[in-house]
Amino acid sequence: MLLPCLLMAHEIRPAIATFAMQPNGDYSITISLNLEAILSGIGAEHEDTDDSPNAERYNNLRELPPNDLRSAFQPFETEFLEGVTLRFGDDIVESPQLGQLTIPEIGDLELARISEVVLTGVVPYGAESFVWQWKEAFGSSVIRVLPQGEGDGVSFWLQNGDPSEPISLAGIDQRTRLEQFLDYIIIGFEHIVPKGLDHILFVIGIFLLSTHWKPLLTQVTAFTIAHSITLGLSIYEIVQLPSNIVEPLIAASIVYVGIENLFTQKLQKWRAAVVFAFGLLHGLGFASVLFEIGLPRDAFLEGLLAFNIGVELGQLAVIVVAFALIGFWGRNREWYRPWVIVPGSLVVSIVGGWWFLERTILAS
Repeated sequence: MLLPCLLMAHEIRPAIATFAMQPNGDYSITISLNLEAILSGIGAEHEDTDDSPNAERYNNLRELPPNDLRSAFQPFETEFLEGVTLRFGDDIVESPQLGQLTIPEIGDLELARISEVVLTGVVPYGAESFVWQWKEAFGSSVIRVLPQGEGDGVSFWLQNGDPSEPISLAGIDQRTRLEQFLDYIIIGFEHIVPKGLDHILFVIGIFLLSTHWKPLLTQVTAFTIAHSITLGLSIYEIVQLPSNIVEPLIAASIVYVGIENLFTQKLQKWRAAVVFAFGLLHGLGFASVLFEIGLPRDAFLEGLLAFNIGVELGQLAVIVVAFALIGFWGRNREWYRPWVIVPGSLVVSIVGGWWFLERTILAS
């Protein structure tokens, strides 16, 4: 754990698109994205580039200097522009024009290289809002609109090629407080189910040792309180750790829970304290999601609370499914430990150990 290296070269993050109005009525969209992943056809269906059959092409592109990568993008430029759709009112605007493509020099290959594409176009006269759509094959996207005047602007996280709701050109959030609250609950839930495989495995590790609801809820509550604390502190920039430390430690927490299950016959009193400690780590992992999408300043605490509620509901969903599949039938049965706890905990530890190696030694 003292030699963590970044896994960020393998993880597919959403593209961040920032929309800004110009005084003359033109608009610009600055998109920060993993250009190599898009050119390789690695999109929403792959959270890890190594899971894609195009992983070799992706790794080759990452080793190209900027001019060579720009040359590789040119044959793809038309398809890329057609994958960006803006609709103003009832008019579907032609794909925006490519204004500028900035590609950083080759740096640390343990980090994904983030390029910047600037698109430009003209806003139709009288338009007050627009709908953003990003091609599903390009992965998920966060669309941000800078405010015209005072305010914080607005941001939306979109997945599966879904179009956004109409977004105010003035950067005013047109959603009600309730709609914002529900949106952040959904984001929190989806960060666990189906996207948070490491968090799911940790919760399953907690579940395996005890299928009784009281100790389960005690542990889950301790986990929720802990990750809520560090999530809030991280968002307020009071406590922050780089992902090259947080992600390996999250994997190590999974290994620990699985191993403890193997060597402990029954739930120990200290388990809730251990889960709480690991929850502090997982909260730092959750913070990266909210940094990407942003929180509305006028409803900051509400968004933070809603996200945590979504995470909690996702964890409970995992436990309910696990309980329905094996817990209900196996609790208090002699065969439960040798046939469920032991092999299940072995799988948890092995997968967690593999992730730890991926995030440390194998990432270098």
